[in-house]
Amino acid sequence: MHIEKTTIEHYIDAHWNEILEDIQQMVVIPSTMDKERATSGQPWGPDVAQALTKILDIASRLGFATHNYEGYVGCADLKQTTSNRKNKKQIAVFSHVDTVPAGAGWSFEPYALTKKDGFLCGRGVVDDKGPSIIALWAAHFFTEYKQEINSDLRIIFGTNEESGMEDLKYYRAHFEDPYFLFTPDSYWPVVIGEKGTYNAEISFPLVKDGRIVKFEGGTVRNAVASEADVIIRGQADKLIKQENISITQVSADSVCLHAIGVGGHASEPQKTKSAIGILVDYLYDHGIYTAPEKTWLELQRKIYHKWDGSLLNIDAIDDIFSPLTIISGVIGTRDGKLIQSIDCRFPKSTNPDTIYKKLSQTCSQHGALLQETHRGHCMFVDPKQKEIQILLSSYHEWSTPDEQPITLGGGTYAKHFPYAVAFGPEHLEDSNTPSWLGSIHAANEGISENALKKALAIYITALGELLR
Repeated sequence: MHIEKTTIEHYIDAHWNEILEDIQQMVVIPSTMDKERATSGQPWGPDVAQALTKILDIASRLGFATHNYEGYVGCADLKQTTSNRKNKKQIAVFSHVDTVPAGAGWSFEPYALTKKDGFLCGRGVVDDKGPSIIALWAAHFFTEYKQEINSDLRIIFGTNEESGMEDLKYYRAHFEDPYFLFTPDSYWPVVIGEKGTYNAEISFPLVKDGRIVKFEGGTVRNAVASEADVIIRGQADKLIKQENISITQVSADSVCLHAIGVGGHASEPQKTKSAIGILVDYLYDHGIYTAPEKTWLELQRKIYHKWDGSLLNIDAIDDIFSPLTIISGVIGTRDGKLIQSIDCRFPKSTNPDTIYKKLSQTCSQHGALLQETHRGHCMFVDPKQKEIQILLSSYHEWSTPDEQPITLGGGTYAKHFPYAVAFGPEHLEDSNTPSWLGSIHAANEGISENALKKALAIYITALGELLR
């Protein structure tokens, strides 16, 4: 059904303050995974569980039939329908209420909705709490403006998107796949392709009586580290000062080096500067190593100096996707070893077997061991299909008319369903973005208020056509 733009604009104006209040209620919850406090019904800890309960409470207030499935996923089903047709298709929207940790470098309180110069900031305001609320209110439109609806509509709220997508596995094990699904967890105009994912851990034994005592940095595998610490044997007054690194004597013979970088999503490392990489370069450039440690640092520089994997001999590109990316998001010290995560996003011109073979060879040459932890496939959807064209035309109605479907390195829920795509609400590039505003997974995560209003209008328009 085609809905008049003025009708949609009136709806948004009438409810916008309430929508912002709902986003605020979600952003204040620090819903990062905490397995140590997991209990029955709270598989990722109480904070994630609180976020799921809160958004289901909001959905219930808006008139949806809501369900919490053991804390893994929540669902809000549209009650209103004017069709009794059997075997209706199910249209679904799958968002998530968990976030990555706040990290360092914020100019604002990360767990509050801050307004500045027309922008909204807070952890999760873009990824993915703001879009979750926007999608819910888009569905709510159809409870106020009665239309002929010939499909079921379900809004699904995930809880583990940032840390393994076990929520998605739970959902698919317990429910039939929807006929068509989109996730509001990506970019405009519509994402029809997502790179494959390859994850691993690299381990290197600490050198007895070496210079490196401990190395810790990063928060999650799929984000570039904004902070990192390395403890070395030595004296602080003998070390050269450097911007973005603080030097502290922590014992008679050991020093802590603390680095501040620029965090961000693993799929866009070109916009970041790893704090781990900063410390690696400092140690290497100033000769703070033994012979085995030098070999390990040389491996690290191959990882951090070229985000496309070319120094590791795994670089790849093709006619659909952008170049391969690779980061090491987290490093830690345990069981006498330095252990770091690897997050690689690859195009269809390569594959996990090739990546594993080449990467493991390089690691072995530097005295390190590679252990694979996950491999995922590439996803590509034909842009000519009816539902994709509906999303694209809905976007064009409210925005730039000549933009075409895109492919990305980020992995979303869409990759794991038979017929699904990622759909908004971000732009790849926006010349109006102020320098202080951060991207997803980075400090000062934010989006313009007008961008969220536009997203709501686009989602209402798209759902109006999808539910026909």
